[in-house]
Amino acid sequence: MVSCKYMGCVLDIQNLSKAFGQRQVLTDLTLRLVPGEVYGLLGPNGAGKTTTINLLSGLLTPDMGKVLIAGQPASEATKPYLGVMPQQNLLYQSLTCRENLAFFAKIYGLQALLRFQSIQTCLKAVNLQNRTNSIVGDLSGGMQRRLSLAVAIVHQPKLVVLDEPTTDLDIEARYEVWELIRQLKHQGVTVLLTTHLLDEAERLCDRIGFLKQGTLLTQGSLAQLRSHIPAQEVVTVQTPDEASAITRAADHGFTMRRYDKQLSFWVPERFELNELLAKFDGIPIDSIARTPVRLEHIYLEVTR
Repeated sequence: MVSCKYMGCVLDIQNLSKAFGQRQVLTDLTLRLVPGEVYGLLGPNGAGKTTTINLLSGLLTPDMGKVLIAGQPASEATKPYLGVMPQQNLLYQSLTCRENLAFFAKIYGLQALLRFQSIQTCLKAVNLQNRTNSIVGDLSGGMQRRLSLAVAIVHQPKLVVLDEPTTDLDIEARYEVWELIRQLKHQGVTVLLTTHLLDEAERLCDRIGFLKQGTLLTQGSLAQLRSHIPAQEVVTVQTPDEASAITRAADHGFTMRRYDKQLSFWVPERFELNELLAKFDGIPIDSIARTPVRLEHIYLEVTR
């Protein structure tokens, strides 16, 4: 657990719970994010990620627990510290990029000169300075996602919440958004990121939490999360004689798992390919592949 006492939490969620009628959607959630940290909140649909965002944004009231932003209870007073990029673009399609940013900047109370400066800075930050007067409806999906990020940071918040920021983007646009997130981190902005893309979390996040049915199952750095799988590598084997391969692997202390229906084993140390093949000597092997322990393996293990 990250200590806030000495590091100064930007976001401090304490024992947060929320139910809708008889359905408990969030149970005793505790999260603490420090300046410049990118924290990934992962989980399937219905895990409670959007409810968490709505609670810290003030759109919902918790049944129990509290949310502190920059040391203050989440309220109207803390809204200047928070920027949110929702999963769906909430942009005015008939307005220009500049007009959208000006509208939201004015909502946050930025005065004319500061508003003008912030709009220029944000458009440059998201590489849209040459589309200042373009109608939003004419922009590509990737450009609109970048503009949504600009809207979230136009008032220079300390905490930015990104809800599935690269949903439905092509790979080039996704890379652009990733680079923008890295720039926010470099500037000392704290980022809470929800995503279904495990490689996105793996590339960007300092710490990751797994949320399932409203409960935070575990959290930590990628190195800390790897302790859930006591293996150096995951070895995937294709063979017409799976039963013999499983028995042989068990003799060598390999733990069997199936990933996407493929027969795989946790291997406690790294072997050369010829050494691995020797472990299955006498068993017909069509193919064998080695991969490092990835976030997807950890996620499946924790949530199984």
